[in-house]
Amino acid sequence: MRTIKGPAIFLAQFAADTAPHNNLPEIASWAAGHGYKGVQIPSWDARLFDLERAAESKTYCDEVKGILASAGVALTELSTHLQGQLVAVHPAYDLAFDGFAVPEVRNNPAARQEWAVRQMMLAARASRNLGLTAHVTFSGGLAWPFVYPWPQRPAGLVETAFDELARRWQPILDAFDEAGVDLCYEIHPGEDLHDGVTFEIFLERTGNHPRCNILYDPSHFLLQQLDYLDFIDIYHQRIRMFHVKDAEFNPTGRQGVYSGFQPWAQRAGRFRSLGDGQVDFGAIFSKLSQYGFDGWAVLEWECCIKDSEQGAAEGAPFIADHIIRVASRAFDDFAASGVDQATNRKLLGIA
Repeated sequence: MRTIKGPAIFLAQFAADTAPHNNLPEIASWAAGHGYKGVQIPSWDARLFDLERAAESKTYCDEVKGILASAGVALTELSTHLQGQLVAVHPAYDLAFDGFAVPEVRNNPAARQEWAVRQMMLAARASRNLGLTAHVTFSGGLAWPFVYPWPQRPAGLVETAFDELARRWQPILDAFDEAGVDLCYEIHPGEDLHDGVTFEIFLERTGNHPRCNILYDPSHFLLQQLDYLDFIDIYHQRIRMFHVKDAEFNPTGRQGVYSGFQPWAQRAGRFRSLGDGQVDFGAIFSKLSQYGFDGWAVLEWECCIKDSEQGAAEGAPFIADHIIRVASRAFDDFAASGVDQATNRKLLGIA
């Protein structure tokens, strides 16, 4: 067993155009001031990070790490959630997702996808230059509009979608393998990889690629009523990253999992600030520690009720209180008999 690192914080939800959230030195100091030991950086946010420079320049990467070290935090991972989403976009979502890309490729799905793939390749090199071992992204989705279909899906539709999804991601996975970095898909509604079964379908089509791994976020599992503790038992060997995010699910006679098109505050399933929801983090940290997960516990803060500053301030001590310093010796060592192998054989009646 190994001890989980943390607490850390994902900066995407906190970056803004005003200080201290509009540049890397100040937001790193802000995070350290709240008690965080690491930060996860959204690679698309130019206020904090230049992905292309990081891919091409180890000097720039050393500068980034130096800025963070001066503030008293480490870099945990980079994120390409927005770029990864654009690797596979169903036409129904073209307009909605266009804003994730640079202006020059908008309204051009083929150019947008090419840009997204290049961004992922840059992320592999940047992660290597930064000395990172894991990276988080989204899979995108071709089959997602058909997740609960009416009329029924034509035969072979899902298989065709996942064949194409794997074809698009295979060279990216190979690039991350060459860089020595695990590519961790956040298992998330809206993505074709949204639960364990869909991850398995994709994994099989990538030839069980060694770099095809998982970012574990229990909030998305609670909201779809998936057993998030059993998920760890099943997939712990592929879990290489961890977002600590809370949620609650309170169905009524009016709404359930689909939440009737309601705004976040009125949904049956809502993301909540850490400690305000229903996720059993004590059990989660125990299971991850049991299986030897030694990555970072990273707060991803999303809540429709509590202010983000309060959520950030409360998140670090919450995570710190849940990190288990794993045992260095057996609890019953005091009763060890000290017998040798010869005695063991005698005890078993073995000649």
